[in-house]
Order: sequence, then C-alpha cells, then structure tokens
Amino acid sequence: MPEASFSRGAHHPPTATASTAAASTAAAARGPDGPGAGLLGSLAPLLAEWLPRQRWFAGKGRPVTGFALVSATEILPSPPGGTTPGLLHLLIRAQQPEPPGHRHGFGCGHRRGAAASDCYQILLGVRTTLPPSLAPALIGRPSGGPLDGRTVYEALADPRLASILLERLRVPGRLDPLRFVREPSSAIPSILPPRLMTAEQSNSSVVYGDTFILKLFRRVSPGTNPDLELPLALARTGCTRVPAPAAWFEAAPPPEGPGPRPEPFTLGVLQPYLAGSTDGWQLALDALAVRADFTDAAHALGHATAEVHLAMADALPVSVLRRPQIEHLAAAMSERLDSAAAAVPALQPYRGALHAAYEDVAALGRTGRTWAAQRIHGDLHLGQALLTAERQWSLIDFEGEPSRPLAERRRPQPPVRDIAGMLRSFDYAAAVGGHDTPQDWAGGMRAAYCAGYAEASGTDPRDEPELLRAHETDKAVYEVLYEARHRPDWLPVPMTAIRRLAAAVR
Repeated sequence: MPEASFSRGAHHPPTATASTAAASTAAAARGPDGPGAGLLGSLAPLLAEWLPRQRWFAGKGRPVTGFALVSATEILPSPPGGTTPGLLHLLIRAQQPEPPGHRHGFGCGHRRGAAASDCYQILLGVRTTLPPSLAPALIGRPSGGPLDGRTVYEALADPRLASILLERLRVPGRLDPLRFVREPSSAIPSILPPRLMTAEQSNSSVVYGDTFILKLFRRVSPGTNPDLELPLALARTGCTRVPAPAAWFEAAPPPEGPGPRPEPFTLGVLQPYLAGSTDGWQLALDALAVRADFTDAAHALGHATAEVHLAMADALPVSVLRRPQIEHLAAAMSERLDSAAAAVPALQPYRGALHAAYEDVAALGRTGRTWAAQRIHGDLHLGQALLTAERQWSLIDFEGEPSRPLAERRRPQPPVRDIAGMLRSFDYAAAVGGHDTPQDWAGGMRAAYCAGYAEASGTDPRDEPELLRAHETDKAVYEVLYEARHRPDWLPVPMTAIRRLAAAVR
C-alpha cells in the first residue's frame, strides 16, 4: 500500500510525525477505507520509540522527525479477536535531520537542506494478547487505525511467523508488492524450526534447523543487494567458496514520476547454513590464546580470497582504472582523511604523510599506470570468513559496508581493497588477542595471507606497494573515526597502524 508521498521521497515533509497520528496520504493512496488508512499514524509514536533502539538502526544520535509509508503487506492476516497471529510487512522511511558535517553527493539521495531519510524493512507480528515468551519482542499497542487495541511486536521473534517466511520462500510467487523467488535446483524442506540469531548488527538473520539461514536486510534501497547478486553470480560459475542463494524476496517500489520504474528492493536472502563452522576472528583469537600457529590458516585464507576474486572477475564485468579514475580514487581518500582528522584530532600530526600515500597512487596514474577493477567483497575481514567442518574457508556477507550508498557498493574496485581489509583485521586480532609483540604476529599473518593469495592468483598484492598502502591507509582512517565514536578504548589499535603507515611514506 504505497503512500502518495513515496514518489516525493525525502525532499518533502513526512506523512506522519513521531508525535501525531496522521496518515492522510495513505488514505489518499488506497481510499478512505483502504488498508493503509490510519495505519502509519497509529504506528508512528510506537516506531519513533522502538526503532532507534534497534542495533540495525543507522540514524542513532539524531531524532526521528517523521515517517513515510512505502508499502504495507499482510503476509498473514489476523482477524480481530482471533488467536492466530498476523504478519504485517512494512517498508517505512524514517526521516531525520542531516548528520553533522554531512556532505552532499555520492548518492546521499536527498537535496541540501532537506531531511535525510532511510527506508527500513519492518516485520510486525499482530496479536490480541502477547504470550509471556514474546514479551521482550513487544513494540506496543496502537491507538486508532486498523490495529487499534491489538498488540504489535517484532515478528522474527515468533517461531510461528518466522516459519511463514520460510514457507513463502519455499512456494514462490507474488504478494503485491512482494515477490518471492526460489532457485529451481534448491530443495527447501517444509518443516525446519526457526531460531533468531542475536549477533547481527546491520541486519537480522533467522536460522532454520541448522540447514538454512535467512538474512533480512533492514535498511534497504532500490537495486539488487550485493549479498544476493554476488553469491548468485559466483554459484553460476561453480565457485564453492560462497554459499549459493536458495531463495530470496524483494519488493517492487511504486513509480517515481514519468521516468523508468525504480529497481526492486532486495529484502532477504536464504542460503545454506554452514553448521559446525567457525569464523576466522574467533579462530585467530583461539590460536593467540594458546600461542598456536595460525600461519597455515592465514595462507589458506589468502588462497580462498584469490579464488573468489578470480571467480567474480569471470562472472561479472571488469574495467580498467586510468588516470581520471585513479585521481578520483585518491581524491576521495584524501577527502575522507580530512573529514576524519577534523573529527579526531589524533590524526592531525599524520595528515601530511597519509596524504602523500594517496598522492603516490595519483602520481602513478599520471605516468600512465593502470589497474584492473572488478566486483569485490567490499567489507572483508576475519569475521566474514568461515572455516567449515570440512576445513575449507568460505566467505560470507557480500553486502559491503552498509553505510555506503548501494550504487557505490556495486561499483567495480581494485581487489586490493578487500586484501587491505583483511590485513587490517590481522592487526585487530593481534591487539585484542593480547600477543606480546602484536605487530610481529600480525606481520607474519599478513605475509602468509598475501603469499596464499599470490599462489592462487599469480599476482602478489605486495608487488603493488603504493596501491596496497593507500587502501590500507584509507581503511585505517575509517577505523580511527569509528573507534573514536563508538569504542574509544580501541582507538590505539588503528592509531598504531596510522603511525606505521605514515612512517612508510616519509
């Protein structure tokens, strides 16, 4: 049930504020008696309180000033007075003031001076009375609107409703505007007990019987999410390093004016669950705790990374970065450094040397140097690598950095960006694991990882020191800003890398 305001996006005032129950555009979209009439207005006060508390909410620290309803779909109706829970699927834009220091452009999606807005996927359970076991999932009780007097809650916490999602994926089809798709070769059993995972940050995941895992994207935008696009493309090349999607679902947004219809939102992906696997972060910490060797594991992980990069280059378009693209890449890194240094004074003494690392790359571009660009993982670190029960490394979570615009995450980039992310992860593991000489341990793991990558790809990332250093510097600058804002006690970890990287270009 799209709201009329959706076509206006974030350029216009919200359709319901956090403090008033008003959903006139919903009624206009479907008529005075339509299913959207009054829905958003009755939910707005509840969502304004509940949404900012969720770990996956991206706008923390800024007030929610209003909401606009993109769509509302009853996946499972629940008649008033009945005992059967209902399942209501919502796409809602949460409107907030711009973050301090926000820079326009780069796909921010709204004009200067307008409220920023992100579109969130919310699944509401609807019951007359909430059983005690679901009390922690309570969102509230709407006043007015079609859910007046009912109880709404986080649906994924309800095994009955989580099972409904799996059934919709098992038997594909449309439930306007939702579309459920299943890979023809996938076999999905009808009865698999669901379990909501609690360790997710930017999304939510449900495990079904240790057989499948459904990842639901919370902040969504038009376009195929890389976490569907890339594993699907890799599966069709025969790559076994990445779990292949078994099913997924998406939403078709309403038209935005006379131009082409926006691409569908990717809402969730069902993939095999790698039961018995352990992520690389935990394995590294376990090895550090008992002073066990991790070199062979790092070498094998480098080999696996190269295999995935080669498969992506085979499955998807590649391009060449020439002087204009290289200069733009270096300029973007410099801009991020300046922004971070303005927020974190500890970076200031190193700005000149770090800028020089970026300038070294730009200078090579001006001499005619080129680099290949392709689709990459986008946010690779030890936590995104799983060692399976068969002792094989698999890579997961190809969404990229969720804070970046989707178009940017889908853009071909130098594979060394992924490599730099993993190298930084070894630094973090050494520091958190309490090694006596963390830089020595990390250095050994970095060398083993790059050697494994070179063995599989035929290209050693260390043979391009300027490009590798620039990307590692860019990642470390990002980490400094993140730690300063969220985990100040961890700030020394990236700052140690900043000092090392700055010294390397003096």
